[in-house]
Amino acid sequence: MIEGVLCFIKELKIRNESLFYFGLFCLTLSIIFIVLTKLTTTQVHAINAWFKPFKFSISIALFSWTMLWYCHYLPNFNVVPFNWVVIILFGFELIYIAFQASKGQLSHYNFNTPLYSVLYSLMGLAAVIVTLYTAYIGFLFFSQSFPNLPIYYVWSIRLGILIFVVFSFEGALMSSKMSHSVGALNDNSNWWIIGWSKTVGDLRVSHFIGMHALQLLPLLSFYFFKSTKTTIIISIFYGILATTTLVQALNGKPIITQKK
Repeated sequence: MIEGVLCFIKELKIRNESLFYFGLFCLTLSIIFIVLTKLTTTQVHAINAWFKPFKFSISIALFSWTMLWYCHYLPNFNVVPFNWVVIILFGFELIYIAFQASKGQLSHYNFNTPLYSVLYSLMGLAAVIVTLYTAYIGFLFFSQSFPNLPIYYVWSIRLGILIFVVFSFEGALMSSKMSHSVGALNDNSNWWIIGWSKTVGDLRVSHFIGMHALQLLPLLSFYFFKSTKTTIIISIFYGILATTTLVQALNGKPIITQKK
């Protein structure tokens, strides 16, 4: 198993060295951030301030490594501009989130000063640009054929990117509400690291489920389903699951109910 992991890491580096090292950098930061949750007591919305940069660093690393893997399949695709867009924009986002955590300040929904307003707006713009670029890559997967790849695997990448893009834009919904909670203001129930609310609706649930279709659907299709029909059906149900949790959150209902 260790040998397989090492081969996978080596292949990541071969496919796209820039995004490989950026993802590795983010993973290294995630270790630092999780250690800081044990060494500091600074809190934001009743949870340790360093949990947010920890979660974002993991998420950005996964996205970087996932997209470097998929972009390798695209013929005649110039990956260099995409690399720089991801590194610069997500790098800025992660640095700002960590900086605000160090001060015990909000990074998201923070309009307390003109500077915070500008930086939060820039974070939103950065996320939109990366998502639109990813949507373009998804379009390339839909519009091109890949004779050297199993068709079920290609469909899992197509649908994984599609669901990712749709639920990435759910971030705009949270921004418009100035809260990830429905029924309270940015409630966190300390549900392990994820922190989803146990008392009110939480828009982060569908956001999380939808965005990680990018990794989960291709993994399941390639290693388990091995069928185009099954891949499409499961992807549809996965999209329905993400949508259902969104509707549930909008109705103010938690995904996990706190035991009394």
